[in-house]
Amino acid sequence: MNVQDQIVADMKTAMKAHDKLTLNVVRMIKADLMNEKVKVGHDLTDEEVNTVVLRANKQRKESLEEFKKGNRDDLVQETEAELKVVAKYMPQQLSDDEVKQIVSDTIKEVGATSKADFGKVMGALMPKIKGKADGGKVNQLVKENLS
Repeated sequence: MNVQDQIVADMKTAMKAHDKLTLNVVRMIKADLMNEKVKVGHDLTDEEVNTVVLRANKQRKESLEEFKKGNRDDLVQETEAELKVVAKYMPQQLSDDEVKQIVSDTIKEVGATSKADFGKVMGALMPKIKGKADGGKVNQLVKENLS
């Protein structure tokens, strides 16, 4: 079952269980998917679906940070719960060891030797790991390896 079918099934389950939180999150993701489909003008590929889900996850993480800064514990708890729902639809993430290996291989591949080559490394690296690893972690690993 692909992600879109899973979302529809989970929406039905949440409706029957009267699970408002899950239902709201799933509806928002479904709406984002529909908007993206209209925007691109064709049925979404699995990669495009993953991009939409990753965007929803990133938005909630950013909101969570802002709520923590503002001492809004009520919204922090709600957003953390939403993140757990979104996580079900996220693409499989690479382990830290896998990311380190890909980073070191890419650095060798592009012949990077200093921090000046950072952009070249990231340009070659991001298509390989897009959606499979946290960009912030990858950024940090590249900087560490180029030091």
